[in-house]
Amino acid sequence: MSEIERKTALDEVAAATAAVSASSVVTADSNIGLRKELVLAVQHTIAMFGATVLVPFLTGLSPTVALFTAGLGTLVFHLVTKGMVPVFLGSSFAFIAPILAVKEAFGLPYATGGIIVAGLIYALLSMVIKVVGAEKIRSYLPPTVTGPVIMVIGLNLAPVAIDMASSNWLVAAIVLASVILASVFMKGFFKMVPILIGVTVGYLVSMIVGIVDFTPIKEAPIFALPDFMAPKFSWEAIAIVAPVAIVTLMEHVGDIITNGTVVGKDFFEKPGLSRTILGDGLATSLAGLLGGPANTTYSENTGVLALTKVYDPKILRYAAVFAIIISMVGKLGAIIRTIPEAVMGGICIMLFGMIASIGMRTVSERVDFSRSRNLIISAVILIFGLSQVSVFGLSSMAFAAILGIILNKVLPEGV
Repeated sequence: MSEIERKTALDEVAAATAAVSASSVVTADSNIGLRKELVLAVQHTIAMFGATVLVPFLTGLSPTVALFTAGLGTLVFHLVTKGMVPVFLGSSFAFIAPILAVKEAFGLPYATGGIIVAGLIYALLSMVIKVVGAEKIRSYLPPTVTGPVIMVIGLNLAPVAIDMASSNWLVAAIVLASVILASVFMKGFFKMVPILIGVTVGYLVSMIVGIVDFTPIKEAPIFALPDFMAPKFSWEAIAIVAPVAIVTLMEHVGDIITNGTVVGKDFFEKPGLSRTILGDGLATSLAGLLGGPANTTYSENTGVLALTKVYDPKILRYAAVFAIIISMVGKLGAIIRTIPEAVMGGICIMLFGMIASIGMRTVSERVDFSRSRNLIISAVILIFGLSQVSVFGLSSMAFAAILGIILNKVLPEGV
């Protein structure tokens, strides 16, 4: 085993912390003032909005309920994890296909019943991990595995960003340039809000070129409660929806590793992987109970963390409150819905690219590629992970992660 791979988990966290220490960061101990914190929270709300409402639009569930349960689920997650992990929970894309299948066969209420059970499976798995111990889990996830997996998470989202940007490349390019310029050249607080700056510039340019549709703002009510829906249960529907929890477990682990790498903290150790999975599971069950889609930790918001170096979990909780408010104030939600797709495409190019770059940093700093076993593990993870092909019912990313874990255990250390 090389010297790089003999590092302990604490060494890894120390290295990640050192990587960000050279730059000014905002943590839970920072005191930047409530006004600035709320502005930063708006930035996170905008980042999560598009993907969170897209899932209900595709499945027939209520977008306002999705926003409400995303916000409420995020607050539940932070409560379970003792407010230590700076994540936002939004609608999970992994459940789209099973929701549509159950909708066709039984009706949407039965899909949300399956979502409740999926969340309970998460809770059961969290208890298993609590018994087994995080260190045992960590032994299966060295940088040789986690680095490529993090890269796959970011690169798998690349087509989404490009597809959104392609609706108007001029606008998307201006937005991307605005984010880059704000991140590199602006000082102080303005350096922390490049996403807001990019969205503002992009929205103004979109108005000039005439691609902003203000109709949703005119038609939206000022106040309206979300369209909550009671769940229904059948074993057939549960059998279609609930097993997806096994797949999204791997995605959850990857997201928590990525988030910890960005922030420079070991969330496997504290508050513990069992707590993060339990928080995700309870949030998902709560969403199903109210008629919303399953929740998952959002890469968009982790990308914001990486770009802005603002790591205070409290700001994510403010963003959750904003999501709840937007779900009940029709005009606010309508304003965000009028942000053109190209604007969010320019934003997502940067956010998803930041995730992939974090994976590259993990690999370059902690993996010895002079060894054949490391090249093999990385190659298998990258090719299967980026294939976008479901294997044995598993997403490409989940299957790639499982293969990487197996190869890391079976390949001899000395090659």
